[in-house]
Amino acid sequence: MLLAGLAVFGLQALTDRYDRTVLKEQLLAPDARNARTDLSGPLNYLLIGTDRRPGDTNPEQRADTILIVHVPAGLRQAYLVSIPRDLLVAIPATNGYAGGQDKINAAYEHGGGGESGAQLLSATLARLTGLRFDGAALVDFSGIRQVVDLLGGVRMCVDREVRSIHTNRVFSPGCRQMNGAEALDYVRQRYDLPGGDYDRQRHQQQLLRAMLDRAGETRLRTNPVKLDQVIRAVGDSLTVDTNGVALEDLLFALRGLPPDALKGVQVPSYPQVIDEVSYVVLDNGGNGLFDAVRGTRMPDWAQANPRWVVRL
Repeated sequence: MLLAGLAVFGLQALTDRYDRTVLKEQLLAPDARNARTDLSGPLNYLLIGTDRRPGDTNPEQRADTILIVHVPAGLRQAYLVSIPRDLLVAIPATNGYAGGQDKINAAYEHGGGGESGAQLLSATLARLTGLRFDGAALVDFSGIRQVVDLLGGVRMCVDREVRSIHTNRVFSPGCRQMNGAEALDYVRQRYDLPGGDYDRQRHQQQLLRAMLDRAGETRLRTNPVKLDQVIRAVGDSLTVDTNGVALEDLLFALRGLPPDALKGVQVPSYPQVIDEVSYVVLDNGGNGLFDAVRGTRMPDWAQANPRWVVRL
């Protein structure tokens, strides 16, 4: 989504600089990678968010955010499909891990984190959904915090009071400007919310929309100094796999995707305690969501399943 955000505001002129800044790795497992590189759509990208700290090489770290970004043919809409972090799945075997049932965010840890962790997570998602991805991105939250601050903060709307378990900060209902630390603290909360992780997913989707809105308000592309700072902040925290597509081509293809075209989607599922462990399990196999994402029926699915569509 950071790549898509850059495309929205016409940053092709800085593609070469950005291309040199961002780390590139093979984040997708072979059986999770789309063989075609045609950008006409539909497109599916995997976004993995971690709370890795700078210099942290500890492999025992789980993915905090897992998003499938689905862009239907025509490239005028985008659906942010949030995968519940506690979703019970079958994780394939890999080097050092025999495979088995676990929460989906553990796949990143079982794979050793980083490039290999992303590969195992992508393979797990491919097995679950039948999807083949057109690219992937791995981003740590420290970079998002810097970008929000460089944008001058983002406007977030809090619908009910919540107290942070990380900082003890209290977020009162209402809309206001948040800096990077505040916004990230807010979107990571789930224990004090009635919807738990589902509310957290919705807030993370809203933050992505708010960042794109703010980038448009600040006319980022007309301020080369600020633009360069944002690109550096993104590059320091972002690893990408473009599936062999030139970054310039990807930016050009997504240039017409406006922020108001984003729709949030949650996976039909429900919490369940199994052997005294809290999981999330699919409701009726996801109620056809993954079939819709694989094909061309996502707009129809969203219209037929308003309960699982988030207004951003």
